[in-house]
Amino acid sequence: MSNGNDNLAVQRIAGLVDENSFMEIGSLVTARSTDFNLSDTDTPSDGVVVGHGLIDGNLVFVYSQDAGVLGGTIGEMHAKKIAGLYDMALKMGAPVIGLIDCAGMRLQESVDALEAVGTLYAKQVAASGVIPQITAVFGTCGGGMAVVPALSDFTFAEADKAKLFVNSPNAIAGNNAGKCDSASAKFQSEEAGTVDGVGTADEIFAQIRELVAMLPGNNAQAGLVDECMDDLNRACESLDVMKKDPRYVLSEISDGHVFVETKAAFAKEMVTGFIKLNGMTVGAVANAAERYENGEKAEDFEASLSARGCNKAADFIAFCDAFELPVVTFTNVTGFKACMCSEKNLAKALARLTYAFANATVPKVNVIADKAYGSAYAVMNSKALGADLVYAWPDAKVGMMDADLAAKIMYADASADVIAEKAKEYDALQGDIKSAARRGYVDRIVDYADTRKYLVAAFEMLFTKNVEQPYKKHGAK
Repeated sequence: MSNGNDNLAVQRIAGLVDENSFMEIGSLVTARSTDFNLSDTDTPSDGVVVGHGLIDGNLVFVYSQDAGVLGGTIGEMHAKKIAGLYDMALKMGAPVIGLIDCAGMRLQESVDALEAVGTLYAKQVAASGVIPQITAVFGTCGGGMAVVPALSDFTFAEADKAKLFVNSPNAIAGNNAGKCDSASAKFQSEEAGTVDGVGTADEIFAQIRELVAMLPGNNAQAGLVDECMDDLNRACESLDVMKKDPRYVLSEISDGHVFVETKAAFAKEMVTGFIKLNGMTVGAVANAAERYENGEKAEDFEASLSARGCNKAADFIAFCDAFELPVVTFTNVTGFKACMCSEKNLAKALARLTYAFANATVPKVNVIADKAYGSAYAVMNSKALGADLVYAWPDAKVGMMDADLAAKIMYADASADVIAEKAKEYDALQGDIKSAARRGYVDRIVDYADTRKYLVAAFEMLFTKNVEQPYKKHGAK
């Protein structure tokens, strides 16, 4: 039987949820179609196991496709089972987790299969912003099925076996899988940005469990607050040395040093993920100029906004806003990425990021970590865009641009001595963080070690924030 304990689809569910917590629904459902001798084929559970279980005691709804039944293809009853699961999850206010291993739409069912896939899309859209949706790809997920993980909030892929694509690598003109495997987990995580995490099946299950622990079950829970066992006034050491690597910074300030990063391999100069502050889940967005591994610098990045980074952050902020999760930003940006690849999409991506920050009504706190120059700073959760509080570290810089460059532009024909003098003057008048604070653009200059303490206090104060926006159906961006 497809739903036996030796079935891979069932084993995947068992590896994900708490032991003995899964309860299957609709185990006796089979395909209804009889076309093309389908009635002669055994279709237990119609190729998908659905039900509910617990992750660390939290209710979740799970479906797992069975590639052993007609390749896990989607037909009428297959999709109806998943759609019914979504209906139940929406009523109960709990996440849906899909474990994908699917050869696509079932050819024998033709238009019924097309209708089935469209129904699944519609359920995902209805659930978007209401309950978290998580997808993990363990086998094939191609063609129209690729829309399913793209509509999800978070997606994971098995490193060696997952194939996620709209068009297969060999179907793309001038390409083949040997040249560029665009369906691989590596490509989809590093280049496409569709996948949040890559690993073995067990590693993926661990990542999903860690993520679920950070997320509210639905958008009516007003965020997620757990008990905090960490010292709220704990001093954060070495932030001044490691300030250009927000992965370290976020781990250091979070309760228990826990930071759950999303889309870690994509647009690495823009870091997104979740931390805890006094038990409260907080979304984090940060510019990265460096990345360290095991205490050694692994990568350097431009302190600039790229199209990929902006889109990554905009999607993340929209998720946080939908689920009432506060947002903290760590800003270190000097301008916009200057390359043809980014330029093709940069203006639109900047607009998306600007819109996401300005439109979000959740509590928003910005920490100026190093340099905050020009329009790039204005986009990164500035006071003008609606940040509730803006903090800055003591040696941060805020201004139109670097003082030396500004002096060279303003005094292009002057001597080197004059330019140096004017640069010093410009830095004191326009670039110094105290100048921005005097104008009310920075609320407080905080010592590195006190960052956690001030952020905890800030989000506690902002907990009851309520914003009434003008009526509109929705924004156009």
